This record gives sequence, C-alpha cells and structure tokens, in this order.
Amino acid sequence: MADEGNGGQASADQQAQPSLNIVAQYVKDLSFENPGAPKSLQQRAASPNINISVGVQANALTSEEVEVELKIESRAVDGEKILFIIELVYAGIFRMKNVAKENLQALTLIECPRLLFPFARQIVAEASRNGGFPPLLIDPIDFVALFRNQSGAKAGEPPAPAADGAS
Repeated sequence: MADEGNGGQASADQQAQPSLNIVAQYVKDLSFENPGAPKSLQQRAASPNINISVGVQANALTSEEVEVELKIESRAVDGEKILFIIELVYAGIFRMKNVAKENLQALTLIECPRLLFPFARQIVAEASRNGGFPPLLIDPIDFVALFRNQSGAKAGEPPAPAADGAS
C-alpha cells in the first residue's frame, strides 16, 4: 500500500511539471524576389553583400496556447543592384502548461523560436537554391541576445502586463 501512496505523489508531481509542446508549425508567408533575372544569375568577381534580419513576435491564442512567428528577411546586393530578396514568416503554435508567469515571456520569445529556426533556415536555403543561387545557410541565432536586445530597446517604455506573455 505504501507504493500506491508514492505513485499518487509521483502523478501529482508530473502534473505540476512545466511543459512546452509544439501543436503545429507552418509557413505563414514566403516571398522570393529575383528582380534582375537572368542577369543576376551570372558569375561575379566578388561575393554579394547579404543582409539578414530576424524578428520574433508572439500572439496568445488561448490561456495555454501561443502562436510564435519567426520572421527572417534576407537581401543580397551587388553594389546598388538587388540580386534577391527572401522574406519568410515561419510560425508555430505552442502549448505551455504550468509555466510560471515570470518565465512565460522568455520561454515564448527564446525557446519557441529556437525550436522553429532549423525549419525556417532550411526553407530559406531551399528558396535561394531554387531561385538559381547557392543555398543561403543562415548561421545559428542567439535568441537570448535577441530577446535581451528587444527588452533593452523597450526599457524606456512602460512595462507590458505580465499576463500578456507576448511582445
């Protein structure tokens, strides 16, 4: 009978454990532009300049579910000429249970995009390759630093409600 008591306690402990589950992930928006084709596909003496910007946005869907969008924009230019532009919004729906309110925003804006990134990276690489260019392989992103930069930029603004969990 002592085992039954421990089993009941273990079950209660498991229910109280924080959890993060991916419910779905999907391409929300994808755009590839090659405005100078076919001239943009010619051999060049120097590598183009490639600028990549990354953003994260979250929207609460229910009390336990949030949609997180990972936005990646890449632009390759040779001097003044645009070679290609890739814009991707890759999103996921995440279910979070038993997460302390003080950890909710960091979990949403750091861990969720970290889980989405490998899939978004592959889509960007395939889009550039399918557009006639070498695959654009984006280096790993430090989502902790991105979160801190976004939080620091908002330091002068009044704090958002803690229950929001999204920025």
